[in-house]
Amino acid sequence: MSIDLSKVAERNSAPATVARTHRAGKVATWADDRLGLAKLPRLMSIRKVFPDHWSFMLGEIALWSFVTLLVTGIFLTLWYDPSMAEVQYNGSYDPLRGVHMSAAYASTVEMSFDVRGGLLIRQTHHWAAHIFIAAMMIHLLRHALTGSFRKPREVNWVIGALLLLLGTIEGFLGYSLPDDLLSGTGLRAFDGFLKAVPVVGSYLSFFTFGGEFPGDQVIPRFYVFHILLVPGLLLALVTLHLILVVYHKHTQWPGPGKTEQNVVGPPFWPVYVAKATGFFLVVAGTLTVMGGLLAINNVWKFGPYDPSKVTAGSQPDWYMGWPDGLLRIIPPLETHLWGATISWNVIIPILVAPPTLLLVVAALPFIESWVTGDKREHHLLQRPREAPTRTAFMAALVTFYGVAWAAGGNDIIATQFDLSINQITYAFRVLIFLGPVLAFVVAKRWCVSLQRADVDRLLHGRETGVVVRSAEGGYTEKHLPLDEARAYTLTALERPAPLPEVEEHDTEGVPRRRVRAERLRRRLSVAMFGDNVERPTRDVLDEARHHAEEELVEVEHQIAAGPNRHGPE
Repeated sequence: MSIDLSKVAERNSAPATVARTHRAGKVATWADDRLGLAKLPRLMSIRKVFPDHWSFMLGEIALWSFVTLLVTGIFLTLWYDPSMAEVQYNGSYDPLRGVHMSAAYASTVEMSFDVRGGLLIRQTHHWAAHIFIAAMMIHLLRHALTGSFRKPREVNWVIGALLLLLGTIEGFLGYSLPDDLLSGTGLRAFDGFLKAVPVVGSYLSFFTFGGEFPGDQVIPRFYVFHILLVPGLLLALVTLHLILVVYHKHTQWPGPGKTEQNVVGPPFWPVYVAKATGFFLVVAGTLTVMGGLLAINNVWKFGPYDPSKVTAGSQPDWYMGWPDGLLRIIPPLETHLWGATISWNVIIPILVAPPTLLLVVAALPFIESWVTGDKREHHLLQRPREAPTRTAFMAALVTFYGVAWAAGGNDIIATQFDLSINQITYAFRVLIFLGPVLAFVVAKRWCVSLQRADVDRLLHGRETGVVVRSAEGGYTEKHLPLDEARAYTLTALERPAPLPEVEEHDTEGVPRRRVRAERLRRRLSVAMFGDNVERPTRDVLDEARHHAEEELVEVEHQIAAGPNRHGPE
């Protein structure tokens, strides 16, 4: 006989009822469901199972790039001098000999030419930073397209968004440290962005640069953030991210034997450890080869920073290109208020758009959970076609990012293709709005069409390309029934349906609360799932398979007996 401990009686004469959970208890339960603090000691098992799929390596590329960044960064700190004190360069690079420059720039040039292996490590470090951020972006995109950010991985998704933000900040800090003309141009732009902040802009600039730009404090301050604070936060969040991956168990693609309750794959030890070690060597080796063969950030070509000069055609690192593109194409919007100028053409693309986009990305799992009302745990991945609206939204987001990023090179496009920069700017102003809309429509229709194609394969089998002519002169393509494994994969996950109509009163005639919010949810769910193609039922599938097998036998008979039979007469 079991005792139900979930019900308690408040007094002897009253029946036992389900105990009410206090708000603090709900918060603790929510956190434990997602962070697993109570079960952490049981997770450290070397027999933990990890599934196999090529798309899972995207996160590992980011991880091993980060490790490469740490290792190469330790080497660079031994030779870099984070000082803006003026020195005279007397190193081995003859074109700069005798030129006055900051100690930071001089140490960077000396590291490149006079330290054995210095240029290799510098360029490997720079390439690793690019690959680290790119891999995180693609990794986040993969999670969004496959729905792996759903419960219980919402917190890990937010951690991933924060990692992308911190990685971008860390890249900008490192990009600014050489104190060459190109990085100095970026710092001058950064100074303008700070001063565009209403009311406190000038104070932020003075605090950052230690006085009027360029000051003599920004490089030492950026150096401390670059080697201590931001890497420490990155390391802590990466560690937490990996712990949550182990706790939640890795997601997997649907297939025979794979359910929401299990994980199918090789164990952590020794299979996964061997694979991960080999992949780390591949990533680190590739980055080292890139650092040795592909020149990047050749600071000696630009010379030391001089506030009176600017690098023609200067571009930020690619991950900072899309805010720069928005800055270039936005019209000159300003407001003059009480003797102050509010520069909307700087505030919107630089101070509003990036954090807004990051917040939208971080909120995606919570928005989808609210719209669908789905509170279940999900460990099987969805193919992008299974959620057409989500996939279309991500396509629109990527298109917006791509157009803004391309707009950051409007001057380069104009000079290389001999076009008018004004016409290019106007074209990007149109594309920044039209492009995402077109991408959304095309991607959604594409996903719905792929859903229909899957249903067609389930009902009629797969095409073989073999065309049979009947005795009456008609032509029929030979179809083969799908194998059991493929059919299981196509039918493993249910496709969400729109929420039902919202009633203003419950069954007892009492007016419902939050009717407007529920109606909004219903409209959004219709927009998200209203175009989904309903999967055939089990009975329909069995009947279709039986019919396909009969047709196959008939077609085989036609091939054997008809005028196009194979083999000798």
